[in-house]
Amino acid sequence: MNNFHELQSKQDEENFLKEFSANSDVAVQAYVCAVEMKQAEYAINPISKLKIFNKTKKKLALLIKDHPNNIHLRYVRLLLQEKTPAILGYKDNIDEDTRFLRNEIKNNNISKEFQTFIESNTSI
Repeated sequence: MNNFHELQSKQDEENFLKEFSANSDVAVQAYVCAVEMKQAEYAINPISKLKIFNKTKKKLALLIKDHPNNIHLRYVRLLLQEKTPAILGYKDNIDEDTRFLRNEIKNNNISKEFQTFIESNTSI
C-alpha cells in the first residue's frame, strides 16, 4: 500500500477511505484502520476524538486476533502505537509486534520494499 505513506492531507485520507474501505483484503483493512484512526485528529470535540480512536483500535485488534500472522496488520499496529500519545495508553503491543516483524524480516518473509517502509516508519 505505497499510497498510504503518501497521504498528505485530510482530502487525500478521505479519498483513500472512499477507495479502500469496502476492500475485503485484510492487509488493505490494516491501512484503512490507520487512516480511520488518523481521522480523530479532525474531530473538534475531545469525546468524539476518543470515540473514533477507540472504535478503530478495537477494529484493528479484532483483525489481528483473526489474522495474527498478517505482517501488514502488525506493522500498522506498531506504527500507530509508536506514534500515539502516551496519554491514550495504546502502547501494549509494541514489543510483541517488534519481535514479530523482526523475525519476519530475519526469515525473509517480507519484501525488501516493505522492509524499507517498516524500518523508515518504526523503531525497527
